[in-house]
Amino acid sequence: MIGLDVRRVVIKIGSSSLNHPKGGLDDQAISEIVAVIAALKQKGVECILVTSGAVAAGMGQLGLPARPKDLASKQAVSAVGQGVLIERYAQNFEQHGLVGAQILLSRIDLADVSRYHNAQNTLEKLLRLQVVPIINENDTVAVEELCFGDNDSLSALVAGLVHSDLLVILTDVDGLYTANPKYDSSAELLKEVSDVGAVESMAGGAGTILGTGGMVTKLRAAKISTRFGIGMLLLNFSRIRELLGLTEGQGPIGTYFEPVKHRLVGRKRWIAYAGLSEGSIQVDDGAARALVEEGKSLLASGIVATEGSWERKEIVRITNLQREEIARGVVELSRDEVDMVKGLHSEKMHRLIMDFDGQEVVHRDNMTLMVDA
Repeated sequence: MIGLDVRRVVIKIGSSSLNHPKGGLDDQAISEIVAVIAALKQKGVECILVTSGAVAAGMGQLGLPARPKDLASKQAVSAVGQGVLIERYAQNFEQHGLVGAQILLSRIDLADVSRYHNAQNTLEKLLRLQVVPIINENDTVAVEELCFGDNDSLSALVAGLVHSDLLVILTDVDGLYTANPKYDSSAELLKEVSDVGAVESMAGGAGTILGTGGMVTKLRAAKISTRFGIGMLLLNFSRIRELLGLTEGQGPIGTYFEPVKHRLVGRKRWIAYAGLSEGSIQVDDGAARALVEEGKSLLASGIVATEGSWERKEIVRITNLQREEIARGVVELSRDEVDMVKGLHSEKMHRLIMDFDGQEVVHRDNMTLMVDA
């Protein structure tokens, strides 16, 4: 259950809630979410808004009948729409005596440690000034490889960045169902989910819980958020007013994903989800077992193969023999050096790499498991 001590919340609203049926932005939707944020702030709840809608706004300005498909066109339309989007929010916040601040984040802003902390400090300062941060992906110039891919994942990373008490993702369905309610009349709403992994495993065709478009990205966001120790609420936008009962213990009707007990903190959060991984190291069964079950560091002797390109101190994925990612960490050697010493014991490794006196290729203190032990 959602606790009574919700004092900071990240709210994400998607394009499905902001698009007007006739094109462009739905001004009523923007008015509604701003009114709820204003009311929450009156109750002492700090709010951070993650919003989509720049492409929809740009399409309205340009009179485009269909959403562009190629990256360059999307970026151009988004560039036109971003100013319109933030202006609509600013006008609505002003009516409630509030100030909003536009924050455009790109993947690299969270991948680099110094930029990650700078974004964190900026957001904290805005909240102390009683400003509502309005966050969107800075996708007008980002290359495809450095895009978040969806604002659901972005909102989960932002929730971790600001140490939020709750992440709310607004959507056009009531929550997560045991089956797709469009095809199965017996589908039931799951009001609480304690293990996102168990729900993910039920994915399949149109008649399953993931049959509804966009649910995959929301489950991905739930996995990130809950591993940060932050609960996530999936809520129909039409029920947004129910958020006002949070401080009185009246949980909205949707699907609540419970935070895990052993949450990721500090640097381990950044390694797992914010930092960019440049390649992968495949390990044998013994090394995989030592990492996952025994909490050991990765030694060269357990490495069997590598992929990608990286230098020392960059992040790599660690996979088992089935190529399933089991961990992610900061590597002490470059890809060429790892290829040189893979499968070798420490004394032979040191003879090949004279300026490296460590034992671990990836130390457990700089590693995050991506599977449950």
